[in-house]
Amino acid sequence: MVIAIDGPAGAGKSSVARSVAERLGFTYLDSGAMYRTVALAALEQGVEPAALADAIRIELGDRVRLEGRDVTREIRSPRLSEAASRAAADPLVRAAMVAHQRRLLSEGDWVAEGRDIGTVVAPQAELKVFLTADPASRARRRARELGIDARQVLAEQALRDQRDATRAHSPLQPASDAVLIDTTSLTLDQVVDRIIGLVAE
Repeated sequence: MVIAIDGPAGAGKSSVARSVAERLGFTYLDSGAMYRTVALAALEQGVEPAALADAIRIELGDRVRLEGRDVTREIRSPRLSEAASRAAADPLVRAAMVAHQRRLLSEGDWVAEGRDIGTVVAPQAELKVFLTADPASRARRRARELGIDARQVLAEQALRDQRDATRAHSPLQPASDAVLIDTTSLTLDQVVDRIIGLVAE
């Protein structure tokens, strides 16, 4: 079974998906970590992400590894958020990452989160959820997570939302059959319980 959880940054995708996977005993797939890792490799080597998308080895799990090196903390830095967003807009990078994600999701039970899981990567997913929240709430969450000023996050978030929603390939949008959940006034447990209930249905 595949549960697809999509939505913009700060809506709670990662925390929710990780918790749902733990509750159900499924494997968790963080697609954003893959784009961040490609962006990191490109920055380090001084090349465009498309030059590396098919050539580097990314391992996902409790830790994220690039060619065997643990980059879990590095890929969560603010500079990587912007670089990852640009990399994700490149059709060559997207094609490579989507192919990788589809291979992973072809076997077993998964909770996969990202921005195009339900629309592009796994449109056959048995359950599709699209998480959202008001921009100020999302910015505050990201600011707490990153330890930086919420106003800075809000400004960067607006640019990223615009890019994600208007890119030509795999724009950020809910699948037609996705269940929309506004997490603005919900706790993590409430969102997770709601999704577990949807699985039971």
